[in-house]
Amino acid sequence: MPPVTTLLPLFLLLVAVLAPRAAVSSRHSPAAAAGVTETLDVSESLSRARAALSTDAVSLLHQSAAATESASTNRKRARRRSRKTKKQQTAGLTLRLHSRDFLPGEQGRHETYRSLILSRLARDTARAAALSARAALAADGVSRTAGDLRPADTSPIYAASAAAIQGPVVSGVGQGSGEYFSRVGLGSPARQLYLVLDTGSDVTWVQCQPCADCYAQSDPVFDPSLSSTYAPVACTSSRCRDLDDAACRNATGACLYEVAYGDGSYTVGDFATETLTLGDSPPVTNVAIGCGHDNEGLFVGAAGLLALGGGPLSFPSQIQAPAFSYCLVDRDSPAASTLQFGGGDTSDAVTAPLLRSPRSGTFYYVGLAGIAVGGEDLAIPSSAFAMDAASGTGGVIVDSGTAVTRLQAAAYNALRDAFVRGTPALARTSGVSLFDTCYDLSDRTSVEVPAVSLRFDGGGSLRLPAKNYLIPVDGAGTYCLAFAPTNAAVSIIGNVQQQGTRVTFDTAKNTVSFAPNKC
Repeated sequence: MPPVTTLLPLFLLLVAVLAPRAAVSSRHSPAAAAGVTETLDVSESLSRARAALSTDAVSLLHQSAAATESASTNRKRARRRSRKTKKQQTAGLTLRLHSRDFLPGEQGRHETYRSLILSRLARDTARAAALSARAALAADGVSRTAGDLRPADTSPIYAASAAAIQGPVVSGVGQGSGEYFSRVGLGSPARQLYLVLDTGSDVTWVQCQPCADCYAQSDPVFDPSLSSTYAPVACTSSRCRDLDDAACRNATGACLYEVAYGDGSYTVGDFATETLTLGDSPPVTNVAIGCGHDNEGLFVGAAGLLALGGGPLSFPSQIQAPAFSYCLVDRDSPAASTLQFGGGDTSDAVTAPLLRSPRSGTFYYVGLAGIAVGGEDLAIPSSAFAMDAASGTGGVIVDSGTAVTRLQAAAYNALRDAFVRGTPALARTSGVSLFDTCYDLSDRTSVEVPAVSLRFDGGGSLRLPAKNYLIPVDGAGTYCLAFAPTNAAVSIIGNVQQQGTRVTFDTAKNTVSFAPNKC
């Protein structure tokens, strides 16, 4: 056996050689530790982006929708022949969701993918600003009722001009106020209409005949005189009072509604009840909706909006659904996902507290504790995501209509800087629109990037797929980090980060659940 004096120098030599390598690996490859990287398939996402401009994809989507509606009609006729529905069912209602960019009105609008992205980001900027303003005004105690927008009492409600509608934004935000749509049957017999779906709105509405001013939509404008279940809401109704204490402003005693949006779009008309049919489910009767006779704005071919907010007049509230969930398909995909009402399977889901503002019931706030990049928690004070319990100032909203997640400037800077440190081998390029951190990946088929995780109160952590935070902004290989800073008090988790994840809002349990890959 060799003497100890002979082995000691060999041991010290091995330590000297190996230790620096370990240190270098840790220092220069922040994502080297197991489980802290995500793989972005550049080739696949670029192919999907380029295909988003194809009219063939849009045509196939709407052929599929027409076939689905025909099959649904046949099934309903068979059910009616075999039995009559004696009790209205609200649990288990399901709708198919599609990206807004595949509405018929969007076909051929964009020649390049960059043009499509810039259009999305322009809408997103308007929506995020208006949503933040609504949250701030509610926290300041400013009334958010429809009565804030009042047309001249001497004019017919459907002849109100844009100039007569002034004041704070109410019941909807952003251009078109929604980024996903579905086919919904309205009236009896049911007329199939495209409606955008929006968790930031409380009033469901459609364009109605007679039209004093209606924008172009894909389907014929709904005519309430052809429906046997259409009924005006009376001024004395509790629903009219929920809408606005001053909603009765004409001699007929009818209840009137008004909704304005952040880009100047608006809808004005009669408040009524109607029957809605969602997919193959039995019709849902006596749903309060706005029947708009004067509508202005860019609603991209949709007939109106299905409101999914938390207020008393939203669709989930009216049908008394204790929970609802959605899974949002990739914005560049013509495929469908679903919106479901009623409790669902939340096993294997990341659960977080559902918070509500003391001043506004519309928005769904979530308890966000922090963010991790590359497996390391960022140094962000908890106050950056906290909501003031008395005023409702601040907090984090989960929103289906905002695309890009907005974070307080300090939180965003910490995330961006950590991400940049973790991508030293990727070629940087100039920013695009609201994105300041972009890369040229034109020569890559796939890349490893630091994992980004959202960490919630209660200990849950949602790890995002790379495609949910590093997205293409043209068809040539430019990718940008899909987060943005905000100077507003409220932060927003947008739909880019939610794609491919089933998000469940359970108002009975006061939880928000995130279940990846359950579309």
